[in-house]
Amino acid sequence: MFKGLTRLQLQMVALTSLLVLAGSVWLARSESSASGASQCRCFPGDACWPSTSTWNTLNNTVGGRLIKTVPIGAVCHDTFPGVSYNAKKCADVQGNWARPELHDETTHSPMAAFFANMSCDPFTPRSAPCVIGSYVQYAVKASCDSDYRATINFATKYNIRLVIRNTGHDYMGKSTGAGAIALWTHGIKDTTIKDYKSSYYTGKAIKLGAGVQANEAQEAANAKGYVVVEGDCPTVGIAGGYTQGGGTSPLGSKFGLAADQVLEWEVVTGAGTVLTATPTQNTDLYWALAGGGGGTYGAVLSMTVRMYKNMATAGVTLSYLESSDAYWQILQVFLTNLPAVLKSGAVLYWQLLPGNFFYMPQAYLPGGTAKDLVKLLQPTLDALNAKKIPYSLTSKDFPTFQDSFKTLNPEMNITEFNLGGSLIPRSLVATNKSVTALVAGLKSVTDNGGILAGVSMDVSKTPPVPNAAHPAWRDSLFLAFLGTVYDRSNLTANVVAQQAVSNVLDPSLDKLTPNPAAYLNEANFKRANWQSAFYGTNYAKLVSIKKKYDPNAIFWGPTVVGSEAWAPAADGKLCKTGVTV
Repeated sequence: MFKGLTRLQLQMVALTSLLVLAGSVWLARSESSASGASQCRCFPGDACWPSTSTWNTLNNTVGGRLIKTVPIGAVCHDTFPGVSYNAKKCADVQGNWARPELHDETTHSPMAAFFANMSCDPFTPRSAPCVIGSYVQYAVKASCDSDYRATINFATKYNIRLVIRNTGHDYMGKSTGAGAIALWTHGIKDTTIKDYKSSYYTGKAIKLGAGVQANEAQEAANAKGYVVVEGDCPTVGIAGGYTQGGGTSPLGSKFGLAADQVLEWEVVTGAGTVLTATPTQNTDLYWALAGGGGGTYGAVLSMTVRMYKNMATAGVTLSYLESSDAYWQILQVFLTNLPAVLKSGAVLYWQLLPGNFFYMPQAYLPGGTAKDLVKLLQPTLDALNAKKIPYSLTSKDFPTFQDSFKTLNPEMNITEFNLGGSLIPRSLVATNKSVTALVAGLKSVTDNGGILAGVSMDVSKTPPVPNAAHPAWRDSLFLAFLGTVYDRSNLTANVVAQQAVSNVLDPSLDKLTPNPAAYLNEANFKRANWQSAFYGTNYAKLVSIKKKYDPNAIFWGPTVVGSEAWAPAADGKLCKTGVTV
């Protein structure tokens, strides 16, 4: 989302004077609603917690693939049993902390460090406590459906919190949890390219195991002369929350959301049943999984998606710096011109940075030329020239999409941010009055210490098969990410900063539309009215599907469908809230 920037460049005005700290523990909840152990998931230290021999039995059942968590930061401390401080290994962890590859090979470490709650943080002093804390207690490295069933059945029988995890690419807190067992799907790497034929699609398709990452899927497709719809980060697990949550993409304007590409799902339900969900079989489950959010209806074993012929792709970058109000005037021209640019099939990634710096590190036009893409951006370039504002523009033609992607996006590190954001509708650039209000809203974000990034794509085309992606996607102009820099050393500061996102930054854009919508994969996990913001008018139907396929409510995660029935207490224990869904 925010690329090519040093941490120094990302420093911003503090917002602490605007807010009062409401609590020092994230997602803290009173346990007053939990009147007994049956009201909460079983937790380490409780009498109900399985014995060592019981865990060993599970380990035997899953072929020795049960893994007890040893925090990745334990080598930076003296305080975790069985692990000694190791300066060299600690330096390696610290030096690679921003790299997704460090985390996605672990069973437990989320890339959004906020959700680790500093349980065993590599940047705290050597003598600081290192405990499992908010990390999962155990993980099953699943290889097949029987491992899924065994894990789900174990969690159900012993009333233990269950987490579904692949890589840990997760800004919403869904891939970790105190006292939990993780169903770790990362090892399921099967890919099969096939000639697919059905009543709703005939053509090339690729079946992807739950652990396949975007770069792996793309490489398999490219080897046969095709592409798949993938996101901006190549290490994301493509069949997980990415596609199940909708899925933005550099190919979005050309082919639609990732959720629009799905032909079938292979799923293990909360009852332990293996099902195939397609537009003609278990159709409600198919609909829900394609855009209605991951980790709540069932655990996906595989996903089959459409492939498209690879194509020449144009790439453009643009940046300018301007201290006067002309900066915002140019932005208004840029935004007003966006619908025409996106309608051509282009996708633009851009940022508004401190000091009135506009930075567009990636713009793609699949199937077009660099000359075409520059021409589409000409109104913005003309406005810059008219104001005599210097700018940097590069353009290039690439023989394939992946060539453009690897050049414009050579490395994607973790976004260490207290995150918010929303979907901005095209209606906001339809009149001078509305686009002026939009620019004022964006300016308010940066004036109040925020950084903003936009992912502009046109996914208005009706998908080949109806799905549960938020209806607001079809009318959107861009996805606005916003936030403040995450403080690695001060959890309280991050709690304050997240409150700033909720109370100051998100409202700057929410007030522009009567029914604000947001991207459920990457947004403010504390967002009010999240059911409407993340799911829109689909929510009630999604709840009924959740109840059907997860009758024991074993699947849970923050802001997933049906999640309001449970919440973590102050110690992390997952307890019922008394809310009926």
